[in-house]
Amino acid sequence: MLGALCVSGAVLLAGCAGQQSAPLDPAAKQARLDQALALFSANPPEGLPAGWEPLVFTRKKIPTEYRLVEDHGRSVLHAWADRASSGLRHTVDIDINKKPWLSWSWKAAGLIPTADLSQRETDDSPVRIVLAFDGDHDKLSLMDTILFDTAKLLTGHELPYATLMYVWDPKAPVGSVFANGRTGRIQMLVAESGADHVGQWRSYQRNVAEDYERIFGEKPGRLIGVGVLTDTDNTAQKMEAWYGDIRLMREAGPAPAP
Repeated sequence: MLGALCVSGAVLLAGCAGQQSAPLDPAAKQARLDQALALFSANPPEGLPAGWEPLVFTRKKIPTEYRLVEDHGRSVLHAWADRASSGLRHTVDIDINKKPWLSWSWKAAGLIPTADLSQRETDDSPVRIVLAFDGDHDKLSLMDTILFDTAKLLTGHELPYATLMYVWDPKAPVGSVFANGRTGRIQMLVAESGADHVGQWRSYQRNVAEDYERIFGEKPGRLIGVGVLTDTDNTAQKMEAWYGDIRLMREAGPAPAP
């Protein structure tokens, strides 16, 4: 079963984010070069945001509940997880080397004290931004090739060449990086740590191209998927969180609205 292969929801999210649509001709691919992410704030505060699709990992997992709500006059994405793990994703086709800056904001109602990103049995997080990248699969190690081939056999979809996540951890210092318990092709970078800012909107800007190159040791391929994930299935906890707009930019700009 895929659940046995991909114990962590992070692995399965990467597989879903890597789902590809029909091949595009060169002109169509070029037209999508600057494809923007659909903003949560551009939608009314109800239902799911346009352009974002649910990611249900397996029928055995309880899905996290996502819906748009109003917060200080704008629409934001609300997440509620009760021993749950599922996400939302937005398919893109972007040269991240030309649009390297990622900005986002999030708010967590609490932390998961028993979470430990270094252990796949407890690698939950109240909030995650998930980025899936294309690349040369011939460069994969033998173990990763076996993992990727098995995932494709079971799901019909290839895992992305690489996945980078920005997470909030209860203990690890900001800037810490953790590999997924099953593959080094999925890496988690701590963007926020500790409980000082629980219950507050927090805003971030990261140079994704630089983070990727530092962590994976090579320049990134095309960005093919962006996701959010609030998961508490491994730690059997309850968690409430909110996500503001996520943007990709050519240059760093004003901090995103809290």
